[in-house]
Amino acid sequence: MNAEAEEQFREFVTARWHALLRTAYLLTGDHGQAEDLVQTALVRTHRHWTRIRRSDAPEVYVRRILVNLNNSRWRRKRVAEHLTDVLPEPPSPDPHAAYDVRDELWSAVLTLPPRMRSILVLRYFEDLPEAEVARVLDCSLGTVKSQTSRGLDRLRVALKPEPETARRDR
Repeated sequence: MNAEAEEQFREFVTARWHALLRTAYLLTGDHGQAEDLVQTALVRTHRHWTRIRRSDAPEVYVRRILVNLNNSRWRRKRVAEHLTDVLPEPPSPDPHAAYDVRDELWSAVLTLPPRMRSILVLRYFEDLPEAEVARVLDCSLGTVKSQTSRGLDRLRVALKPEPETARRDR
């Protein structure tokens, strides 16, 4: 672009900036988006400044660009909303709930008698087979099986969820 055309463009931008910004704001409803819209429109206008047919009314050209850019922006960002009775995503689990369950389980395990606790720890936490647990604790396989069964029963009772009515009474 020659120096004369560049100067004409600068004069146009200086004279019409606020009017174009007002138009862009009315189109977008947001000051930041309006400024971006005007700047993008002026960049496109600058590229074609020497080819604008009606050089006496370049504002018409820029306004048309503003409208087209805003329509394109709206189409790209449009999200179809569908109202439903249920949420589309299930609520995410509480990340701390696993720690609460672990603490509750460990507290229940600590209430067991030492031998029963040892059998459950070796069997389920250390993942040893029943025969190996019997060898480590120097007891019979039957003792390991019976103590495991009784220990699990005690843990089920200790960790049994409270009925709804009991929770509401608190």
